[in-house]
Order: sequence, then structure tokens, then C-alpha cells
Amino acid sequence: MATRLSDVAARAGVSVKTVSNVINDYPHITARTRAKVEAAIAALDYKPNVSARSLRKGRSDFIALAIPEMGSPYFAELGAAISRAAKRRGITVLIDQTEGESAAERFVLDGMRGQLIDGIIFSPLATAPAKLTSADTGKPLVLLGERPAGGQFDRVAVDSVQASYDATMHLVSIGRRRIAAIGVGGTSTGAVRRKGYRKALKAAGLPHDPTLELAGTGYHRIDGATSMRELLALPEPPDAVFCFNDLLALGALRTLADSGLRVPEDVAVVGFDDIEDGRYHSPTLTTISQDTEWLAENAVDLILQRIAGNGDAAHRDLAVPYTLQIRESTGG
Repeated sequence: MATRLSDVAARAGVSVKTVSNVINDYPHITARTRAKVEAAIAALDYKPNVSARSLRKGRSDFIALAIPEMGSPYFAELGAAISRAAKRRGITVLIDQTEGESAAERFVLDGMRGQLIDGIIFSPLATAPAKLTSADTGKPLVLLGERPAGGQFDRVAVDSVQASYDATMHLVSIGRRRIAAIGVGGTSTGAVRRKGYRKALKAAGLPHDPTLELAGTGYHRIDGATSMRELLALPEPPDAVFCFNDLLALGALRTLADSGLRVPEDVAVVGFDDIEDGRYHSPTLTTISQDTEWLAENAVDLILQRIAGNGDAAHRDLAVPYTLQIRESTGG
């Protein structure tokens, strides 16, 4: 038989109301009483009824984070940062993996788990901008990433066009003239970062060569390695490559090492995201480093403001600060 609130009250020698106040973290409870109740909860292994408590409070203190894949180092680091930011505010994060599939992302936009969550932080890949702007989640929603919010939702994202421009111009600044790009197709990320890459080539007076743009089938190490092999098979291979995330760059570096080429002497490499693996690779990876902690703090603050009904009427689009971390893969 499940432990009841009254069982906890009897063991602690307090009223049911006092137990409820402790569970709901009311501030006027004395330290001695709180300790007695918490000891009774632990001894009886009492599990509060989340659904009932949510109905009484009008909110659950749970938010959802919907990301494409939990196995990605970038999204793993992001998920950890958002969980930390939420915990500091007394909020629990439930993480959902969409795998970038339309049906899973539609489930997110339909409001996910009914009354269990108060709001959603969402990084979409497959959902078209038109479907985002027409969505009615029934819950507060904050978007992450390159997808435009259309003024309907708050969004927190790095300026990928400018960041990609800066990454490519760095390669230009170290004398590279045949600069390839890996990861140009298939997602909004690819399209936006390609825009910055091409903008930099134009600004530098370098010709656009379609054979130097590789889409690949994904954003993992194997895709970077495969694309790098294709580039090296060209009659005139590149002397530099901008990879649209760090996993692609790490795969590209593996192929370059297997081919006996030196980095950065023969081919310079830049990534995007500044995952931990890139900082400890040999050579260390030059990359665009987003301020993940800033992103997490602001995304959580935005969703909590919307949940509380305290947000401004106008939805906000916040730009995540970033830096270009110059390391050994470009001579740093």
C-alpha cells in the first residue's frame, strides 16, 4: 500500500498541513520541523503525487527540453547547462530526444505531456519555419537554434551567419585561398552557416567553387571523415576546410592524419561549437565557441517569465555571445 501524507504526518508528529507545507517549500517552516518531516519522508519512502500537487498550484515546476539527439556532445553539454540553470531556480528539466524527426517535433509543438510540464525549450531541425510560426502549443515555448521564430515565440540563438563569416575569414587571414565547407545541406543549420561561408568568400574576392561544398548525410565524425576523403580526391584539393560542427571537424582531422597530411601546414581546419573533445584533440581544434551558460540562463529565464505571465507582449530574439577560439588546427 502506498504511503500517504497522513502516514508521514503521524511519524513526524505534525499535522498533514505541515507536511504539505514542507513538500511545497513554504518559507515559514522552522528548520527543526522541516528536518523532522524530511526524515519521515525518507524513512517511509514517500513519493508526492505530482499530478495532484500540480492541479493545486496551477503549475508543475517541470519544463521540457526537446533536442535532436542526446548522444551529441554539443547537445549533451547544452542539456547539462540548462538543467543546472533550471535547478538553481527550483525547476526540474525533462529531456526529450526528437532525433530531428518531423513526427517527434510535431509532438513537441502539440504541447507534449499535457499537465505534466509548464513550458518547453525546443531545438527543432525538421520543422519548416511556416509550421513553427503557425504552431499553437498551448504552452509557453522558447526556441533554440537557427529556425526563425516568426515573432510568435522567444528564441535564443547564436548569429550563425556572422559566426561562420568570422570562421571563414580567419582561414583567409592565414593565407588560405581554396577553402572548403563540410555540412552545407539537409538542415537549417547547414543553410545558415553556408550563407556566412559564402559571404566571407565574396568579401575576400575568392571564387565560389561548388565542388568544395560537401553536404554529407549527417553531422557526425563519420560524415566529416567521408567528406574529407571526397575533397582530397579532387584534382585540386582544398588548403583549408570549415566544418559546420566540431564532430565533422574531428572526422576530417582523422582522414587528414590517415592521408599523411599535416594540419595546419597542408590543410587548416575550423569547427563550430567548441565541444570538449576538440579542446583535447591533437591538434587542438580552432572553433566557434558559443557561451553555452549564457544561452542556458537566458532560455530558462525566458520560459519562466512566460510561464508566470510576466513576459513582455513582444517576443524576443536573443543573440548568444560567441568567440573564435584559435588553436593548433589553424596554427594557433
